[in-house]
Amino acid sequence: MTLTEISNLRLISQKIATPEFKTATEVVSRMGAIQAQDFLMSKWAIGVRLSDPAVDIVESSINKGEIVRIHVLRPTWHLISSADIHWMMMLSTQKIKSSFKARYKELDLTESVISKTQAIIVRKLSNGFNLTREELADEFTKSKIRTDANRLSHILFCAELDGLVCSGPIKKNKITYALLHEWVPKKTDLTRDEALAELAKRYFLSRFPATLEDFTWWSNLSATDSRRALDFVKSGFYSETIGAQKYWFPGSFNGEISINESVYLLPAYDEFLISYRDRSSSLSLVNNKRTVSDNGIFYPTIVVNGQVAGIWKRTVQKDKVIIRTDFFQSPGKVVRKMAEKKAELFGKFLNKEAEVRNEDDLSVS
Repeated sequence: MTLTEISNLRLISQKIATPEFKTATEVVSRMGAIQAQDFLMSKWAIGVRLSDPAVDIVESSINKGEIVRIHVLRPTWHLISSADIHWMMMLSTQKIKSSFKARYKELDLTESVISKTQAIIVRKLSNGFNLTREELADEFTKSKIRTDANRLSHILFCAELDGLVCSGPIKKNKITYALLHEWVPKKTDLTRDEALAELAKRYFLSRFPATLEDFTWWSNLSATDSRRALDFVKSGFYSETIGAQKYWFPGSFNGEISINESVYLLPAYDEFLISYRDRSSSLSLVNNKRTVSDNGIFYPTIVVNGQVAGIWKRTVQKDKVIIRTDFFQSPGKVVRKMAEKKAELFGKFLNKEAEVRNEDDLSVS
């Protein structure tokens, strides 16, 4: 199997090339977790894997509490199924909290300060109330608790890691906060070993071909726990050495890959790239800096036949969305037309008309 085949197979295993799900919950549950710093783009990360993409489907699942946005696995936002929130946080919370001890000290976020903020959060969110980040900041300010210098982010971050809050329903296009025990009253309890096995199974089923090192990066588990997790489920998978790497495939995969010419407009931080420590099968070194900034910001990508071939931007207006495509090299008429079709699909997802502008053409003129 070549690197190009690996990349194209990931489009299939991640259900980008073969979208079949009707609900956002099905997508998120299968993927385990979807990275979600850019909230609008994270909704498209689900949409691109739906058989009939519509933002209303995604927002409905959020507003019903079927999927939640929370810091889990790595210290960044993810969308996960509410059914998975407790066992997934059990696996990752302590390591994330430990990594921020020095930062809390710098920000003077003492146990006393955290205790006061969490008392306010409980008082204001109890009995099904939901507040946005800005509304909670106002409440802290009233109690003379500083929210400057990134303190607000860490106050709320800590409340999540302590199992106090998670995302609530959307209010004026913004995520709110809700008390976790109220918003997700049903708790799925797994032992640590069961949780490790479940996470590994979800990862390798939804992202194959992938290596153990890829899983370790994505899960943020220790190397020891990652190996144990894979050992728990490896009877249902098989490995193939390609180059110097050992890749894992589900036992149900028959080795056949049907590759057709394809173009996809994927969101920033999409799991197609962010899931893997080694992204060389999909992203060439020469294009890496145009796709990922020096400080780790992943831009929305145009993927042509499994390869990152450009980036795109969106500007959302009242009745339309302007989509600017910027190919790294001239794509040709066929690929450009296919990209325009995908841009129209994104517009349809948002219930807006899509206006496509080709930045690579503009830069030449």
